[in-house]
Amino acid sequence: MAELVYYCGTMDSGKSTLALQTAHNHQSRGRSGLLFTNRDRAGSGKISSRLGLTSEALEVEEELDIHQFVVEQLSQGAKIDYVICDEAQFYSPVQIEQLARIADGLGIDVYAFGILTDFRTKLFPGSARLVELADRVQTLQVEALCWCGERATHNARTVDGSMVTEGEQVVVGDTSSSETIAYEVLCRRHHMRKVTSRGQAHQSIDPLPFS
Repeated sequence: MAELVYYCGTMDSGKSTLALQTAHNHQSRGRSGLLFTNRDRAGSGKISSRLGLTSEALEVEEELDIHQFVVEQLSQGAKIDYVICDEAQFYSPVQIEQLARIADGLGIDVYAFGILTDFRTKLFPGSARLVELADRVQTLQVEALCWCGERATHNARTVDGSMVTEGEQVVVGDTSSSETIAYEVLCRRHHMRKVTSRGQAHQSIDPLPFS
């Protein structure tokens, strides 16, 4: 039976690299599929890895019915053995349900890749629905590291170098203001204390209360 599988992790955990590797593995065996993405750092209609790998993909706009799109492609004679969805945290819950319908109703394997939680440590709506519906949820094995060397478990947003825990859930790239938006992965302890790599030098005189 076809499956809906969700591979999730923090930033820098290799999710886009794995998405592209998964596509390559299927293609090398003569299988055909569709690649979807949403708000990739390389721009619309791209899946890009920090290692430099890039592939064309279909941009998931807010109004896109992914299930209907796949059905239309099949009705036109397309051969679709798998569907790969990168940046799945940005998909709407309804679109995640459409992915489940692709697996259950069309018998096509769906592999979704994304970030589980946002900079506020809250689940993205798309990720939450994937956790609820996926046949399997797998944490990526490549562990991103906090600046302190510990395993990074949380995504942090900085504005002009200072970590923030409030604001819009999705901010990609520059904003309309002069503020500089950046992201960093941290361990839980440093995320809760709001100590980023930029601020750690100023925090070193105030050690964490390790027991």
